[in-house]
Amino acid sequence: MRGLQGMHPAYFALVMATGIVSLACRLLDLDGLAWALLALNLLFYPALWALTVARLVRHRERVVADFLHHGRSVGFFTAVAATCVLGSQCLVIGGWPRVALALWLFGIALWAGLTYAIFTILTVKAEKPTLAEGIHGGWLVAVVAAQSVVVLGAQLAPGFGARQALVLLFCLALWLGGGMLYLWIIGLIFYRYTFFPMSPSDLAPPYWINMGAVAISTLGGTMLIAAADGAPVLLQILPFVRGLTLLWWATATWWIPMLVILGVWRHIWRRFPLRYDPLYWGAVFPLGMYTVCTFRLSSAVAAPELAAISAVFVYVALAAWGVTAAGMLWHLVRGSAAPPPTSR
Repeated sequence: MRGLQGMHPAYFALVMATGIVSLACRLLDLDGLAWALLALNLLFYPALWALTVARLVRHRERVVADFLHHGRSVGFFTAVAATCVLGSQCLVIGGWPRVALALWLFGIALWAGLTYAIFTILTVKAEKPTLAEGIHGGWLVAVVAAQSVVVLGAQLAPGFGARQALVLLFCLALWLGGGMLYLWIIGLIFYRYTFFPMSPSDLAPPYWINMGAVAISTLGGTMLIAAADGAPVLLQILPFVRGLTLLWWATATWWIPMLVILGVWRHIWRRFPLRYDPLYWGAVFPLGMYTVCTFRLSSAVAAPELAAISAVFVYVALAAWGVTAAGMLWHLVRGSAAPPPTSR
């Protein structure tokens, strides 16, 4: 199975994108679409795990090679984010707190295992690529993974009773650590963008995670703000959390025009072909996340005007999801098995 052998580790971005667009629809009262996308994710998530396990059994050497690859290894973090985004769907849309809790605990285990395994491997391996060859926007999925645990954990915290404050302290620490990780990685990415030559193929779809990582950091902050009454430590630093949350949102907003301009340069000016790539799900996810985080931020900082942005962006996210889903369906119907040349 050549297709299974070449399956990209970041394919769980399909669940991430579908889940966050579903949650955006729920917040904007598009309940029918929210439920339909939840139903799809209940199929996508186990199917992707089945394919991942099958790939591990039948093509173990390729899985090991992916873990050792600076470009592809970070794709494994999409499994963490997919798990927690699906958990948020189950909680907010399905009303299934026990399922959400099970997914959260699984997400924590995945986050811890993958974070320290991948960064240890990439640190101690003998042969390494240059910065220009090894770094790309997909590295920021490590931030998305951490913040997805925060978002779901903060929503589940009230159900822990006397341990609520402890759960929120864990989420706060992870939120701050994830934010610091963003600053480390985005500095390298920005340096690569501005001081090394860029070709259209270098701007693969994960560069949209530049925005998505701070969008989910914004959402994590709004969830902590909403849960602050349950944790004394959060109440003590609430102004700081509000300010940092607004900073993350402003950063996400700054990235949007820049990413659109780079997309125009890539596909129109340089005429790079636009064809289906599983990594495009990593571009859909930030659009849905920006919709959700902006809606939540409007309440967190008492700025109801921001909700109008979400009312428009939800349709942008839905359109992006629809186009990418159509591309995936066409790709599957044609039976194309080789990984796209833009996959890194």
